[in-house]
Amino acid sequence: MTSLYEVLVDHRRSQTLEDAFTHRMYLWLVDLDDLPRGRLLRAAGVSFRGADHLGDPARSIRENLDAFLAAQGRERPARVLMLAHPRTFGYVFNPISLYWAYSSTGSLSAVVAEVHNTYGGRHHYLLDVDDAGRARVDKDFYVSPFFPVDGEYRMKVPEPGETLSATVVLRREGPDGGLATAFVATMRGTRRAATRRVVLRAVLRHPFVTHRVSLAIRRRGIALYLRGLPVIGRTPADVDRGLGQLERV
Repeated sequence: MTSLYEVLVDHRRSQTLEDAFTHRMYLWLVDLDDLPRGRLLRAAGVSFRGADHLGDPARSIRENLDAFLAAQGRERPARVLMLAHPRTFGYVFNPISLYWAYSSTGSLSAVVAEVHNTYGGRHHYLLDVDDAGRARVDKDFYVSPFFPVDGEYRMKVPEPGETLSATVVLRREGPDGGLATAFVATMRGTRRAATRRVVLRAVLRHPFVTHRVSLAIRRRGIALYLRGLPVIGRTPADVDRGLGQLERV
């Protein structure tokens, strides 16, 4: 089961400096045991590689996810769906990849969010979701140069269906000492079977999609810096939580 989602991504910053932007792109939903292959994908410059995700670059995406779950005391899932960008024309950047793991009975057994930053770091969050796909997890990874590694994420990542609706909210300490919303990212999209026509249309409508996502993030960062938003540098511990984790999983 391979599908594409045409999605609208919305980013809103509400702490220190107000800012918002949106962009359109497409994402793939794939079964890690049945990754898409073939001439059409090669012609579109698309491939799925273990080295583009967290873990041993010599292993498959599925093997690395299994290793991560095993390290958390979880059983090997019978099936895993991944929502992500593939490598496209030699480049890939996934701000977030989502994994839904299922038991042999077909029930959801785990949800994993894999976050990437523009410095080459990657980090897995194991999410304990409720029936609506909602979860809370401490922020433990340096992502934006304008936020330190503190606060918490409130995520809503329900299982993907005919529509996709995912939300990530960063909450940090506010002026009154309590947690306040600092940043919200949403993804909304509609599912289409990955037929030849759908894949070609997505590639033509969003050429070099992963290059454009990375460029959009960097351009927004430059704009925020020019507006006077101070940069918060990475500490050695922040670097270890990113690149160092590659060696530990």
